[in-house]
Amino acid sequence: MRIRFVLALLGLSCGAALAQPVESFDAFIAGFAVTAKAAGVSDATYRDAMVGLTPDPKTPALVSSQPEFTTPMWDYIDRRVSSGRITRGRSAMAANSQLFDAVGAHYGVDPYILGAIWGMETDYGAVLDNTSLIRPVVRSLATLVHQRRSRLKEDMADLIAALQLVQRGPLDARQLVGSWAGAIGHLQVNPSSVVAYGTDGDGDGKVDLHHSLADALATSARFLLALGYRPGQDWGFEVQLPDGFDYLLADREQLRPVAFYSERGVSRVKGRQFGDLSEPVFLYVPAGKNGPKFLMTQNYLALKGYNFSDSYALSVAHLADRLKGSGGFISDWPRGTKFPDLAQRKAIQQALIRLDLYQGAVDGRIGPISQRAYAKFQAARGEVADGFITRASYTELTAATR
Repeated sequence: MRIRFVLALLGLSCGAALAQPVESFDAFIAGFAVTAKAAGVSDATYRDAMVGLTPDPKTPALVSSQPEFTTPMWDYIDRRVSSGRITRGRSAMAANSQLFDAVGAHYGVDPYILGAIWGMETDYGAVLDNTSLIRPVVRSLATLVHQRRSRLKEDMADLIAALQLVQRGPLDARQLVGSWAGAIGHLQVNPSSVVAYGTDGDGDGKVDLHHSLADALATSARFLLALGYRPGQDWGFEVQLPDGFDYLLADREQLRPVAFYSERGVSRVKGRQFGDLSEPVFLYVPAGKNGPKFLMTQNYLALKGYNFSDSYALSVAHLADRLKGSGGFISDWPRGTKFPDLAQRKAIQQALIRLDLYQGAVDGRIGPISQRAYAKFQAARGEVADGFITRASYTELTAATR
């Protein structure tokens, strides 16, 4: 389900690794009470929610198999922006049209973006009664914190937040349910964000993202605004690049006005026209010179704040458009591409370090920093510097560093 703030551009990096627990689960439960109490969790709340828990045995496998980070982007999008999900989404939004219109008008967040997140996260609420997917979040988060995966700080914060939600009510530790990673409700918001942005959208005096779609939509709208979402702005545009274009300009660290790219021959697909030429955007080329290209706005970055996987963010953006009635992407993906395995990805990073192009970790996670380094390598060799790392990149870099 949901997981945030993991660097990955193409959904090709390995999932967040588990470290080894440093103590037994019972010892962890006993020791974490001090941390929880310091955060304002009462002894009674902690005892009722935590004492006697056992770890969830399914968690380690789920951490290492997140599809956002183990599947080529086009496969991920194909599976999640399917004809069935589009049809179900249009029906679900029509059935709740007044609610979506009201939330969109009040918060300024595109209702179709909220609808797309709803579809991506819980298939429009269909999975919320599936106990194999949805289970008590306190147990799930306690398991993750005990296992000490790579986002331990965030997991600890979410466990504390979940306990605070239990203490606040109306749901107790058995009723507060969500994904294996602790995300809650129709649109799967992590407990820390529920504490910060949880909203009573239906006016019943409670915040319950699981049973109230109104609460879930209002909470996610506020969350997106806090992530930098700008009302009235699109997520981005599919574009075409002219021959000889400098792909090193595909840099999300610097947003430039649309006019900057238009003056260099970048155009929207199907003859569409740009609107505001002063709108800040960045060029995103997720699958190299032979795949779709996009000019992305701040609102795409807000979606990445919701879930840092580009595969996820682009799927939400695309599903929102499809729910509105738009068609698929104009350019196809390079579906026959062969990608390096984990050992080869680490070797690619090591080679880029030897070439003084990369200063990051050798972890096999191919994200923006690794891709930027590889683009510079391509540019130095007179190649199209699209930064798209494939199995051929491994062969090329191995030969260059012998």
